[in-house]
Amino acid sequence: MEKTEYRAVIKFFVLEGLSATEIHTKMVKVLKESAPSFPTVHRWVLDFKRGRTSVEDEPRSGRPKSATTPEIIEQVYDIVCKDPSLTKREIADTIGISDERVLHILHEELHMKKLLGKLVPHSLTIQQKLNRKQISHRNLERFKQNKTDFVRRFITMDETWIYRLVEKF
Repeated sequence: MEKTEYRAVIKFFVLEGLSATEIHTKMVKVLKESAPSFPTVHRWVLDFKRGRTSVEDEPRSGRPKSATTPEIIEQVYDIVCKDPSLTKREIADTIGISDERVLHILHEELHMKKLLGKLVPHSLTIQQKLNRKQISHRNLERFKQNKTDFVRRFITMDETWIYRLVEKF
């Protein structure tokens, strides 16, 4: 059912003199899980008792303000560049948008994630990719020269820092 159909049913029962509780009970009995919540039914019962006649939505002033504009994204980026240790709540409060929008901008728009308490880019730049390619080629050459020694000395890592203790003999 559409919202307007629910409202028409509520309006009909209000005209019959039923209470919000009775209307909600009847709607749940027939519509099961798709019935509107009690607070919704109660709000519409009050509206119809106050004289509202339309079951349509009231006209609105337009589209709600979008928090994912290029200007907002740039503000988030500037804030993170100045202080990458800020929390999503602090960023949201500074700009005046929700935590959810901040997370969306950081992860989906700026491709950043939090590592060790700091926001960092999640994807690599072209220069970083080229650097990794050059390093990989150098390592491949070292491997070809001395496989055993290379494998014994080579340590790889991702986003976890591992400190190697070199004991002195």
